[in-house]
Amino acid sequence: MKKILLPLLLLFCSVVLHAANPVEDMLERIDKGAAKKFKIELVGRPQPLNQSDAPRDFFELDQSGRRVVVRGNSWVNIATGVNWYLKHFAGIHLSWNNMTAQLPDVLPAVPHKERHETSLRLRYDFNYCTFSYSMAFWDWARWEKEIDWMALHGINMPLAVVGTECVWKNMLQKLGYNKSEINQFIAGPAFLAWWEMNNLEGWGGPNPDSWYVRQEKLQKQILKRMRQFGMSPVLPGYSGMVPHDAKQKLQLNVAETKPWNGFTRPANLLPTDPRFADIANLYYEELTRLYGKADFYSMDPFHETGDLPIDYAAAGKALMQAMKRVNPQAVWVVQGWTENPRPQMMQDLTPGSLLILDLFSECRPMFGAPSVWKREGGYGPHPWLFCMLENFGANVGLHGRISQLLNNFQLALQSPTLSGIGLTMEGSENNPIMFELMTERPWLPVDEQGQFDLKAYLKARYGHVTPHLLQAWQLLCTTIYDCPLGNNQQGPHESIFCGRPSLDNFQASSWSKMANYYDPDDTRRAALLLLEDADQHRLSNNFCYDLVDIVRQALADQARVQYQEVIAAYKSFSRKRFDAESQRFLDMLLAQDSLLGTRTEFRLGHWTQAARNCGTTDAEKDLYEWNARVQITTWGNRYCADTGGLRDYAHKEWQGLLKDFYYPRWKTYFDALRQQMASNSRPNPDLLGNGQYSNKTADELFALARPHAPEIDWYALEEPWTLQHNPYSPTPQGDPINIAKNIAKRFLGN
Repeated sequence: MKKILLPLLLLFCSVVLHAANPVEDMLERIDKGAAKKFKIELVGRPQPLNQSDAPRDFFELDQSGRRVVVRGNSWVNIATGVNWYLKHFAGIHLSWNNMTAQLPDVLPAVPHKERHETSLRLRYDFNYCTFSYSMAFWDWARWEKEIDWMALHGINMPLAVVGTECVWKNMLQKLGYNKSEINQFIAGPAFLAWWEMNNLEGWGGPNPDSWYVRQEKLQKQILKRMRQFGMSPVLPGYSGMVPHDAKQKLQLNVAETKPWNGFTRPANLLPTDPRFADIANLYYEELTRLYGKADFYSMDPFHETGDLPIDYAAAGKALMQAMKRVNPQAVWVVQGWTENPRPQMMQDLTPGSLLILDLFSECRPMFGAPSVWKREGGYGPHPWLFCMLENFGANVGLHGRISQLLNNFQLALQSPTLSGIGLTMEGSENNPIMFELMTERPWLPVDEQGQFDLKAYLKARYGHVTPHLLQAWQLLCTTIYDCPLGNNQQGPHESIFCGRPSLDNFQASSWSKMANYYDPDDTRRAALLLLEDADQHRLSNNFCYDLVDIVRQALADQARVQYQEVIAAYKSFSRKRFDAESQRFLDMLLAQDSLLGTRTEFRLGHWTQAARNCGTTDAEKDLYEWNARVQITTWGNRYCADTGGLRDYAHKEWQGLLKDFYYPRWKTYFDALRQQMASNSRPNPDLLGNGQYSNKTADELFALARPHAPEIDWYALEEPWTLQHNPYSPTPQGDPINIAKNIAKRFLGN
């Protein structure tokens, strides 16, 4: 009997030990058999992130025979060490576009033990907007890759708000709301972020029952894996939000808010209401029942509301007390954005119980660096995180603020209350160079934290560096990736293809604050340099992704120049030239569509198909696809699109969208201009003084003589596309290098 039990016991212990090593499991997902090539050593017992006196985080790289040793004092720190080794020793770069690799049979040896440590223990990830602009339709397979990416990049404190709607559904039922009323309150899948931030109600819904089942299951899978890595998920806390009709429905004392970009907003429950504690408790009971307790809770009350008739100090205390009743050791996480967190709200809160995300540290820091949002004294005694926002609306485009980020990070290190870093992008899966730069900062020696080793990045990204590659990236890093101080634009330079046409087209969205800061010839030259070495990198997935992205940027920038040629021809009444120049612009747009079709990441189908995959019936699939289409185009209804200001905020340079949405807009506009020119070529009796112009002043006649853009009902052209269900495939088509070469020959001067 003992002979039977002993092998069973050893087998059981082996299974338990393996299950308790998430880094080895991650290695197997990267490359089957990879775990055997590493020796993973967890040193000590990981300390809770909300423990202020914990030792410094560290990882070490070492060698044991033919195996690479990676040790650290948490699973995330060890995973960070694995990634460091892969990048800087093995020349392997794992990123969103490439989360698997073929490791060599024998890994390059670590010649001497290498140790990296940091006092920046809190490393946060995500913006609420990321969950809608990028993740709205992710399944578990995609989330599993994302959690691996986070672990590899040192993230130990991710925002985790999937399935928040399930909490509210249960809570509202207990408050007496029926199914119809709940459906009118909770937003649809592509707009949940702005509902969670108290910006709107109901838009994009109603959600079918199966959606709630799906999201609850998905969140539990996400949290389980995060906790296996030792991460501390940041769960959504209660910020005082109630439905806009709660005053009448529940007889609550609320502060009503003005519409947000045309949408009805939820109300804010006043902290002095006798039922505030009961409603907050009910929320946390449902949250805890579904997803457990957390050490960190995210709450962003009064987000983009302006001033409200609220006692902000009392509100801060009420929200803090409600959270502390759930977990006395919990920390409130709040976004540092515009007027938030209001000084009055923070003034009576115990230092250490509140953690501020300085959301846009590389451009508009509040912590004390030079900025239009600079706060004298920063956040006072409260700890905060230096965050990189980088991207708005998940817009496609090369963008970065390398010098500003490095400079501001150096300034941030002088703050005694700096506690870590954060990635707070509105959209992910873009500009990998900037995310590598940011996530490596905490692990570098002090004298290297203000530097960026471009050669090391390129060697990891492509395996080897050629002179043309280095020259191209040096050009990009000193131009488009180095947006200067004083330029406050939100994210990348917007593609002219994606904007509603006009005689003075510049920005695609009304919120971008875009301002020129690099010469379009810079991206053109960088694209041509990459193409010089393209054939020898055909097998590099990272290179092909970057090549498509950079040539895309170069073509978009040249299209902005081409647009000026079109308008000049129109204004000079050169009809033949207008026909030629407008056709060239349209040809460039279609060429862009063809280029982007060579990569799944840049195909509309990867977005719409993911949306449809969430549904269990045709009606559900259609609802989710409508959510997906509306978000990246009109964003809302006619009022929102035309007056509210959100249309094209989440515009995308994606194959399929360019051809079927943006191309018809530009073609319609050019046809209208052409028709107008043809009409103006015929004599107009009014101009002879026999009609309505005879009583005009000289100034009025002068104004009438100038070119006037035709009036087009753009929403009437755009909305029908959002209602269609023609399929878009995520499967890439065509050879990216060959198509990029053809584009360079036709449009980039090569």
